Amino acid sequence: MRLQIIHMSLLTIGTVAFDTIETPYGKVERVIGGACTYISWSASYFTNKIHLVSVVGDDFPEEELKAMENRGVDLAGLEIKKGEKSFFWSGRYHNNMNSRDTLVTDLNVLADFHPVVPEKARSAKYIMLGNLTPAIQGMVLDQLDGTQKLIVLDTMNFWMDVALEELKKVISRVHVLTINDEEARQLSGEHSLVKAARVILEMGPKILIVKKGEHGALLFQGEEIFYAPALPLAEVFDPTGAGDTFAGGFIGYLASTDDLSAQNIKKAIVVGSAMASFCVEDFSLNRLKTLSPAEINERIQKFKDLVHFEM
Repeated sequence: MRLQIIHMSLLTIGTVAFDTIETPYGKVERVIGGACTYISWSASYFTNKIHLVSVVGDDFPEEELKAMENRGVDLAGLEIKKGEKSFFWSGRYHNNMNSRDTLVTDLNVLADFHPVVPEKARSAKYIMLGNLTPAIQGMVLDQLDGTQKLIVLDTMNFWMDVALEELKKVISRVHVLTINDEEARQLSGEHSLVKAARVILEMGPKILIVKKGEHGALLFQGEEIFYAPALPLAEVFDPTGAGDTFAGGFIGYLASTDDLSAQNIKKAIVVGSAMASFCVEDFSLNRLKTLSPAEINERIQKFKDLVHFEM
C-alpha cells in the first residue's frame, strides 16, 4: 500500500497528559501520554494538516509541543493554563497485559475544560473525538460548520455508567463509533457482537469498529462485517495508547486518501492496526517517534500476508 501525504484537514480532541505506567517489563514515571497525543502522532504519518484541541498546564514540556508542531500539528486549539497541572493518569498492567488497574487519576486542568475550536479548524473535513466526557465531545460538535466528511467518536465504559443518555446523544451525531468488545455489549445489552452491532448502528452511526486488543478489530457497516487481525508480537511492552494510535492511523489514512469507499475503510482499519502494533513495542510515544514510511509499509504488508490465501 503506497502511503501518501496530502493536505486534507483533520481535527482531533482529547487529552494531552502525563502517565506513570507499570508493566511486567518495567515502570516509567510521568511520561507523555493522552488520547489526543497518540492520535495526533499516529495520524501525522499520513496527513500534515492536523488541528488539536485540548488543555494542559504550564508543567507540560515545551519540547514535546514543538515536536508535535514539527509533525504538522497546529496547536492553536491547545489551551495552556498558567499555574495549573496537566491531566495525570497512573496504571499497572497485569501479566497478561489485557487488564490493568488504575492507580491514580488527577483531572487537574481537565476538571474545568471548555474546548474552543479555532475558526480555521471548524471546517476540518475529518474529526476524531478522542475519549472525553460526552459533554465536551458535544461542545466540539456544536462548533463545527457542518461541512464534515467523517466524524469518528471514541468512548469508554465509564461514560456508559455515568452519562449514558448524554453519550447516546453524541453517538447519534457521528459517522463512526470505536469501542471495545465489552463496551459494545454494555452499550447494546447484547452479548453477541453481531446483535450488538445492529443495536448500536440503529443509534445513528453508519459504522461500528469493535476493538478486541490482541484479537484484532471488527468493522460493522450495514450488513457487512470485516475482520482485521492483530499482528502476533513476541513482546508487548506497553499497551497504553494503542487504541488511540489505532484511531489516529485509521482517520489519518482516510484523511490522506480522502476516499470513504467501503474498500478504503477496510484498508484504514489495517493501517490503524499496523500503527497500534508499533505503539505497544515500547513505553509512551517512544516507538511512534522513530518510525519511517518504509517501516509502516512493511508492517502493513505483514498484516496483508497474515490473512492472504488463495483457493
